[in-house]
Amino acid sequence: MYPKPDHHDLPESAVLKKVLKTELGVAYMYDDVIVFEGNEGVTLSYETAFSILVKGLTYVDKPTWVYISNRIHSYSLNPQDYIYLEKIPELKGIAVVSNNKIGQKNAEMESAFFKKPFQSFSSLSKAFLWAKELLSKGE
Repeated sequence: MYPKPDHHDLPESAVLKKVLKTELGVAYMYDDVIVFEGNEGVTLSYETAFSILVKGLTYVDKPTWVYISNRIHSYSLNPQDYIYLEKIPELKGIAVVSNNKIGQKNAEMESAFFKKPFQSFSSLSKAFLWAKELLSKGE
């Protein structure tokens, strides 16, 4: 078990199982929810982030999971790469957390590229609760 970062305003029930630090950012594994925080200025793509995804999934011991992008830093990504994430049957949904209007508009645009549940939130705790509710439905 790891201590939760101070900026993760999550419920007590959220237990941090593993932290994976890479050159692109930090992935926090909360049982069946992965919270990823990209480093300032990096470019995320299927090619650059695939190895992180594979490594991170070795720590998820649940049959289904949700990915939360906690955008505390500014970075780039190619929304067309969501097509690759759609093909992962264990991935049940994506949440994006952004505290500014531009970030929320970007997430709204990105949602058009992902056919599974995709939601934008202004707080990590709300995104986490949405993820847990989505997982409890078994969809």
